[in-house]
Amino acid sequence: MKKTLVVFAHPYLEHSNSNAELINFYVRHQHFTLRDLYEEYPDFHIAAFRERKRIGNYDRFIFQFPLIWFGTPPLLKLWIDEVFDREWLKEDQHNPLKGKEVYILVTTGGKERSFSKEGTYRFTVEELISGLIVSLSVFKANIKNIKIVYEANKLSKKEIIVHKKQFVELLNQ
Repeated sequence: MKKTLVVFAHPYLEHSNSNAELINFYVRHQHFTLRDLYEEYPDFHIAAFRERKRIGNYDRFIFQFPLIWFGTPPLLKLWIDEVFDREWLKEDQHNPLKGKEVYILVTTGGKERSFSKEGTYRFTVEELISGLIVSLSVFKANIKNIKIVYEANKLSKKEIIVHKKQFVELLNQ
């Protein structure tokens, strides 16, 4: 199994049964390392050098977060800004993201139909998180899948477990 770094960012985890259930999976499996950015960096002072070094130790990445005000959580955005290094783009530099598998898991309280051109918000979730997608693409990461869990705050325990199983199946493909 691939050594996987889970970059998790949820400013209100205590209010999210869906995310809590999903991250419990990572903690129980040795091939996954969970990095809870809001727990590790509550002061928003990111140890960028340490994080860059850590990235090189993994074969695969999962970015998991809730949609916050129609984008990525602020600490995740800051983490990307400070950790992703433009030097990696130079031909003679090692790019620790190049060719690595990336999965993105987004939870949102909104309905799926609300996130469409005709819906309430007029944008898809992929469009709203395009900064992350473009950043990963620029660094030549291999985005394998973007899974969106709609109405995450309304899901029953059984529905959350179904989403978890679906995501685990994606990872095992």
